[in-house]
Amino acid sequence: MPELPDLAVYAEALARRIVGEPLERVRLGSPFVLRTVEPSLDVAAGRRVDSVTRLGKRLVVALEDELFLLVHLMRAGRLRWVAAGTALPRRAGLAAFDFPPGAVLLTEAGSKRRASLHLVAGREALAEFDRGGVEVLEADEAAFAAALRRANHTLKRALTDPAIVAGVGNAYSDEILHRARLSPVALTRSLGDDAVGRLFAASRAVLTEWTERLRREAGDGFPEHVTAFRPGMAVHGRHGQPCPDCGAAVQRIVFADREVDYCARCQTGGRLLADRALSRLLKGDWPRTLEELEERQAAHGPGNPAGRGSVDES
Repeated sequence: MPELPDLAVYAEALARRIVGEPLERVRLGSPFVLRTVEPSLDVAAGRRVDSVTRLGKRLVVALEDELFLLVHLMRAGRLRWVAAGTALPRRAGLAAFDFPPGAVLLTEAGSKRRASLHLVAGREALAEFDRGGVEVLEADEAAFAAALRRANHTLKRALTDPAIVAGVGNAYSDEILHRARLSPVALTRSLGDDAVGRLFAASRAVLTEWTERLRREAGDGFPEHVTAFRPGMAVHGRHGQPCPDCGAAVQRIVFADREVDYCARCQTGGRLLADRALSRLLKGDWPRTLEELEERQAAHGPGNPAGRGSVDES
């Protein structure tokens, strides 16, 4: 799912191309992508674009007279800038937004259609899409700490909850937690002030660094190859590869329906976090520390963390 750095660069690239331009029409490739009925899309035709911004994980195209187009890309939605009048791709094309200089295509890979488009009138209607999460790059540490401690959640859940932190998802939460040297399953209310400070600083640093990096990569062009798995990430998408800071193999668990990549040596004091499915299956044979895992892998091979020849599933 595109997150804050990707969306910020998308918004900047769109703004350079369409601010001040009239929206000529919206072409729908799938009727299911449009989630609102009133106002009609016809009302938006001919309205000039005032700005392109980000609201959480949504892109907001503000049209004159306080009309707002909101695009949520979800996991597999992507945007492309193409020549005016370019046809929508037959399978992946969800919508096209036509402007005099060119068109913006909204596409979505796969068979599931989760990306969405809303058209709303007025700032009150726009505000209803604000989930309330703190904007880390705009807030101070006190506001960040207050948002984090409103409820007692794991850090992984807190960072990816749009009602707590805006714009962060699975990929950058892994990177932030690694930078802060914090366990993804540590509870928010168990953190001392020093740990909260590290998390705040890491959040700002990771999001700023990756936004700048993606901005440089895009240059004056339109962002291409938007993905959650990027070369240069420390742990996300690097399961089994060496941590760039300590050299230990990056570990992965499935937790609360999310894959979590982390470094046991840097983040959990060498303790392996229990994968819900595999640790239940292996029970007492699940290695508890990184050292134990490495010993078993040396003896039995890297594909067998339990050190068994096989797993009895009966």
